[in-house]
Amino acid sequence: MTPAVAAIRNVLFIIADQWRGDTLGVLGHPCVRTPNLDRLAAEGVLFRHHFAQASPCGPARASILTGLYMFNHRQVANETPLDAALPNVAQAVRGAGFEPALFGYTDTPLDPRADGGPNWICPGFEPVAPFLFSDGFAGWRAFLETNGYTLPADPRALFLPAGGLDPADAAAPSLYRAAHSDTAYLADAALEYMTAGADKGWFVHFCCLRPHPPMVAPEPYNRLHDPAGAPPPRRPASSADIRGQHPWMDWLLDRQRLTEYFRKPVATDAVSETDDKRMRATYWGNCAEVDHQIGRLFAYLRKTGCWDETLILFCSDHGDQLGDNWLYGRRGYFDGHFHVPCIIHDPRPEADAGRGTVIDQFTESIDLLPTILDALAVTPEHSTDGRSLIPFLHGESPPDWRTEAHWELDFRDLAHGEAERALGIDSHGCGLAVIRDRAFKYVHFAALEPVLFDLTEDPGETVNRAQDPAYARIVRDYAQKMLSWRMAHERAAIGSRRWNIHQL
Repeated sequence: MTPAVAAIRNVLFIIADQWRGDTLGVLGHPCVRTPNLDRLAAEGVLFRHHFAQASPCGPARASILTGLYMFNHRQVANETPLDAALPNVAQAVRGAGFEPALFGYTDTPLDPRADGGPNWICPGFEPVAPFLFSDGFAGWRAFLETNGYTLPADPRALFLPAGGLDPADAAAPSLYRAAHSDTAYLADAALEYMTAGADKGWFVHFCCLRPHPPMVAPEPYNRLHDPAGAPPPRRPASSADIRGQHPWMDWLLDRQRLTEYFRKPVATDAVSETDDKRMRATYWGNCAEVDHQIGRLFAYLRKTGCWDETLILFCSDHGDQLGDNWLYGRRGYFDGHFHVPCIIHDPRPEADAGRGTVIDQFTESIDLLPTILDALAVTPEHSTDGRSLIPFLHGESPPDWRTEAHWELDFRDLAHGEAERALGIDSHGCGLAVIRDRAFKYVHFAALEPVLFDLTEDPGETVNRAQDPAYARIVRDYAQKMLSWRMAHERAAIGSRRWNIHQL
């Protein structure tokens, strides 16, 4: 049993990038090895049906950091600035005496109306070890050079295999050793910071790039999983069945760029089962490497006794289809894009009743901010669209909890207008929103026909029932539910700091 603590002194808030919600050993995954996260789940709470609210990285992280749905925070793309008027978790805990430190990135471009501050860093965080494409990953690059590596000029080439693209060995390792990986570099910096601040408490936001592609891993993680044992993607025999779901899906499948997955340009329908299995084995190797590095952080907490006074949260910004439904990456409307892991460890004795439990209710990334503030007894300055998960951590189940998950995707192309031209719609119509419950998934497009999946009959999301007369009432009911959801949560005064906490 965890020893009693009067209050939480430290917070370790971990976000991996593009980690699927089913990719944990504790959930019975047949291949991936995640012993440290499995142990975290055994001593904390695992949320089995946890979903991101947006994709790609920037919008997804904005929802995590503000506790707001995308239609409220309005960071709709990676390059869209996050409104400086929106309070966020870093500012909230800073006001309570913490000095939130960032190891990695937040993908939040600076609001041009703001009064300075580092770009691409969420306001309120102190970038102790930033990991930013905008500066060529300068800190990690210097670390690699110090350790004797000769590096390519292009920062993107740092993530290519040791032999370059399309080597003869499909499992060729990265050009850096595991001890010098980007995840190891961030873990080293976090350990140094936590050690230096052990006497005063800390708030560490640890954000690593992996298992985000390119699909290359350092030794021994590049060969940790045998591709022969990898289950194949869940999809129909031909991509035509997925293309036929919706005009946008047909366009999306033609626009896939798969070099970062297979180290060579390849058409969607030309991806072989062998290629898929090798790619998935590398993805799981990167997951295992992340598990090992955060395991080093956990080991430090246990060794120093800080484990018993540290709130730990592990999640991902969004998922990856990995070939399911013939899609790869993070843009789409399928579960693989938005279903993400979530594990939380509350060290206080009140949480003993919940330890080791698996929660089956729908939870969302917007719930993380109110959970952190609730655990720290911080009174927030604004309401959120999410709700605190503390009752679940303490062995309780709120009677009025949500019965579905929600997410959004903005697919406009303001630079080139490719989606707009291909689909015959303007930029304002390039958006979709999803309601997903146990029985159905309804996808509402702003300017295109909807999609409906009957998840009881079709858990693989292969047949669009929206135009089936037998489902007309279901489509109507879910369209009304979508409108009610938006009306219930839309903020009239988005920049105000004078909101009250919502259902904390």
